[in-house]
Amino acid sequence: MTKAAIKTVDRTGLKHRSLTGLCFFMLISLNGLAQKDNQKQPLEHILQLLEERFEITFTYIDENVEGITLIAPPAGFDLESSLQYLQENTDLLFQQLDNRFVAISKPVSAVWEICGFVRDSETGEAITGAAIMSTREMTVSDDKGYFKISNLSQGDSVIIRFLGYEITGMQVSELVDVPCKAVYLTQNITALQEVVVSNYITEGINKRTDGSFDINTATVGILPGLTDPDVLYTIQALPGIQSINETVSDINVRGGTNDQNLVLWDGIRMYLSGHFFGLISAFNPYLTEKVALIKNGTTAFLGDGVSSTIDIRPEDQLTTGFSGGAGVNLINGDAFARIPLSEKAAIHVSGRRSIADALETPTYDQYFERAFIDTEVTGFASGTDTVVTVDENFYFYDMSFKFLYDITPKDKLRLSFLNVFNDIEYQENELINNVAESRTSGLEQHNLATGINYRRLWNDKLSTQAQLYLSWYELSAINCDIPNNQRLIQENEVLDTGLKLSASLDLHRNISLSGGYQFFEVGISNLEDINNPTFRRSIKNVLRTQAVFAESNYSSASGATNIRMGIRGNIWQKFGKVIIEPRLTISQKFHDYFSLEVLGEMKSQTTTQIIDFQTDFLGVEKRRWVLSNDDDIPVIESKQLSAGIHYNKNDLLLTIEGYVKQVEGITSSSQGFQNQFQFLRAPGSYEASGIDFLINKKFDRFNSWLSYSLTDNTFQFDEFIPPSFPNNLEINHTLTIGTSYQNRHLHVSAGLNWHTGRPFTEPDEENSIVDNNINYEFPNSTRLRDYLRVDLSARYNFTLTRDVKAQLGASLWNLFNRKNIVNAYYRMNRNSQPDLVEQFSLGVTPNFMFRIDF
Repeated sequence: MTKAAIKTVDRTGLKHRSLTGLCFFMLISLNGLAQKDNQKQPLEHILQLLEERFEITFTYIDENVEGITLIAPPAGFDLESSLQYLQENTDLLFQQLDNRFVAISKPVSAVWEICGFVRDSETGEAITGAAIMSTREMTVSDDKGYFKISNLSQGDSVIIRFLGYEITGMQVSELVDVPCKAVYLTQNITALQEVVVSNYITEGINKRTDGSFDINTATVGILPGLTDPDVLYTIQALPGIQSINETVSDINVRGGTNDQNLVLWDGIRMYLSGHFFGLISAFNPYLTEKVALIKNGTTAFLGDGVSSTIDIRPEDQLTTGFSGGAGVNLINGDAFARIPLSEKAAIHVSGRRSIADALETPTYDQYFERAFIDTEVTGFASGTDTVVTVDENFYFYDMSFKFLYDITPKDKLRLSFLNVFNDIEYQENELINNVAESRTSGLEQHNLATGINYRRLWNDKLSTQAQLYLSWYELSAINCDIPNNQRLIQENEVLDTGLKLSASLDLHRNISLSGGYQFFEVGISNLEDINNPTFRRSIKNVLRTQAVFAESNYSSASGATNIRMGIRGNIWQKFGKVIIEPRLTISQKFHDYFSLEVLGEMKSQTTTQIIDFQTDFLGVEKRRWVLSNDDDIPVIESKQLSAGIHYNKNDLLLTIEGYVKQVEGITSSSQGFQNQFQFLRAPGSYEASGIDFLINKKFDRFNSWLSYSLTDNTFQFDEFIPPSFPNNLEINHTLTIGTSYQNRHLHVSAGLNWHTGRPFTEPDEENSIVDNNINYEFPNSTRLRDYLRVDLSARYNFTLTRDVKAQLGASLWNLFNRKNIVNAYYRMNRNSQPDLVEQFSLGVTPNFMFRIDF
């Protein structure tokens, strides 16, 4: 072994030698021959024993440990105590870099600084975001693969790691001899088998072999119109996903309503996903590790969400040092921190709050108008104009906390907490009989989520996991009507608690089995209280669900073939009902550059959102959660099948995917009708089918993409006349074009979004009023005009000090200030004639941000 080589251990026969040594030791102990000095062992031998006991790897140079002998740490010591014992009894430093590696070095005699470039060993391309760690410092490579790390001694070792590549260890002396040496990482074939396409559309978005998408918020490239990486806006860049009314709280996946999306935060279901009542994601991206989006072929581990699953995962790894960041834009300010408590424990905290009560900006004004237009807050929901003045106060915040504790290298405990809050209060001042009257109305929206998760790695084949969780949601409003001296209180509350147990077993290098059990109880209550005339209605329903699930995974040795088959059984004793849900994903690579994908699933869900009246909850958040009762609110069930083909070569990506989806058990009140069916409640279904196409080309520092979706989406309500007509969410044609440029410091992006108008219903031209009601034409027979929006974004990265990095960003949403109509409907005016009401998207909206990370 050379002087600068990393020490590795050949464990062949190690167990046999350990047992032989143990028997010999017991023998001499029984004969009273053991003396204290004779118990000293070479340090190298002690390190081998500890590597096997704790399943770790020591990195060091031979000369640092040669000739050192000492008594081995007592067998009852854990890893932390063993390392402390060795450090106290040698002149060496023992630093645990992570759960796998422990670096051994001599105390720093001179401070060194090294640099280098991290590259792919096959292509030679730069690797951005690779982690370079020493015993005291950590850094990441930039977009050129360059890194620089300080505070080193010649005897130190560094570890270089990046997702999808083998971990590489090197000595500082190797990097000092050649200034800024290139370090080549070898691809880890096992990890890469899980990814079909990397950097899908933009950097940081990967498509996996199971058809899902992974979005790494730390590395995701800049997208048009955004200064910060908004979690829920980012997924709308993918084909087949959009928001028909330009919000994050109303995401439509393949023709489904937003309540048909299962949104998870750290495995806990969220019932509130947006700030500013839908215009901003409620999830802070700066402590989010990744977001998984599943449109079809959902794992059997997950139920609910008949349209999609959006799985938001906060960071889950311990860090060796303190780090954090803070930023501000024209809407809100935020901060986060990773705080190590010990080598085994850390906490991650974050917080974000709106700044409008301290500084009102043009961006806030645009958002406020978009969020509250045609609502009671602006005085127009009822069609009256008697309000003299309206003084509003609006703010939002979110905060998260996560406690991470690695009890042992095999046992991990996590405690998570998230609190999301929106609040609007406004004071109406009116003159009633020449007397000034004043009333305060308001609305609060709140979601609190907490959970505890324990994972155990029994051996290299078997692992188990247990999770307890709680999610509490409340929507409450007070609406004061001054002329009628009336006060209306409305509340919608959800309490979701559950237990989930699962296990995974690797039967073979290519085959694994997993399964588990889930129990959860959902209680939903709705309250309405009116003072004049006195009326109070309170309804509460509770539903308990038990589910068992199992699935198998097969991956060929080459990674070309990947198959996952699963089945989930949902049991509702209250209904005497069982639903079996098969799941399937197949991915097959061929001719090196092509891959074929087939996905299928059956799913169900028992919660949905309905709209009783458009003026509910001040007209701001009209939707309320309700539970299935297996009667007029059925259990929603879906079937979906899709197939696609991908071509990926020389930085050119072509994908085309077709799908068909059937969803049964929806209710008309959950679909947001604003025509002849607005006040009717009936069960129904819809069928959506379509094709999603994407072309993505990268060249030098530029990245361009074009996506197109063709969709047909049809309602079927047998109790309506006519029973079949276009879905309220049907957008037949959607086109997105984008391009971006980035170098080490500057990132710029521009994009165009176009789609055909959504359907709506107009009154009959010849006979618009019948029996004092609007007489409508065939439902959804008219289309809004086409939607068109152009966005720009730019971000500049720079360094303030050695340890503090900064960002400046700017964006323009709707650059040409096009007045896009996102919704239209008719209502009766004072003359008993139909008036057209049009709701518009955001106008030209600038935003700026400044961030520091340390």
